[in-house]
Amino acid sequence: MAHILIVEARFYTHLNDLLLEGARAAIEEAGHSHETITVPGALEIPGAIALAAESDRYDAFVGIGVVIRGETYHFEIVAGESARGLMALSMDGLAIGNGILTTENEAQALTRARRDEKDKGGEAAKAALAMLALRERFAR
Repeated sequence: MAHILIVEARFYTHLNDLLLEGARAAIEEAGHSHETITVPGALEIPGAIALAAESDRYDAFVGIGVVIRGETYHFEIVAGESARGLMALSMDGLAIGNGILTTENEAQALTRARRDEKDKGGEAAKAALAMLALRERFAR
């Protein structure tokens, strides 16, 4: 049984609740355990995962958050840099699922977050578990 850390940037509470519901359900349905921690924003998710990875308490990680385009360039920075940070960590061998939504508006985020629609929280958890299985396969 694997122990998964979900790191959430809790900015849009109602959207995060949906993403977390999907991620937790996917992990539990696969027979694994999980913990959740909260960070200030999506930019902090990779850093929190890097810190948690040093503890050797977790087998895989799921980043959860929502970034909705606003009127400034900030959206591009947050969307791009949070994804880049997660990718860098995965290239270092961490099993990570990226559940950070980057959308144009709340309606798009709702569609992607709901379990009965796109279930991106669940998909991110499943991706983390798939990467964990690959890591274990290649470690043999």
